[in-house]
Amino acid sequence: MTGVARRVYGLARQHLTRVSEGTVEEVTVADRIPLVDYLVLDDPPHLTAHRCSDCGASYFDRRNACASCSGTAFEVVDVATEGTLRAYTIVAFAAEGVPVPYVAALVDCDGVKVRGNIVGVDPDPANLPLGMKVRLTTFPMGTDSAGTEAVAFGFTPATTTGVPA
Repeated sequence: MTGVARRVYGLARQHLTRVSEGTVEEVTVADRIPLVDYLVLDDPPHLTAHRCSDCGASYFDRRNACASCSGTAFEVVDVATEGTLRAYTIVAFAAEGVPVPYVAALVDCDGVKVRGNIVGVDPDPANLPLGMKVRLTTFPMGTDSAGTEAVAFGFTPATTTGVPA
């Protein structure tokens, strides 16, 4: 199944090979569904965008016309999985049930602006220098009663030091 078809159906299955005492068996892990349509749960996971064929502007939602040039032709493109932290805010107050604080950020992924959370780092300005290199990551948001796992994306520092490269 292609990445486009997978997004249309919204499900991804993981197939693992288990070897135990000389026996090889295929195991299907619970279904996974991306939290947003533009997250593709391939190996490796990545984001896709709709790029205007006329001016190159990129959008995560489907468009009838480009907001930059009014063009009507688009192509689906993969978004870089590494980027640069351009702006962020540390969210201290959120809806009930949403853990705070967290870092909401704007990441430049090779010219495509992505809004996402920075995860795996203490939400302190000292740990979030603008220009820091980050990498796309996915994580489970929850599982329903049928065993389907909802998967979200965020960004983690690309280096252990957290300083711009």
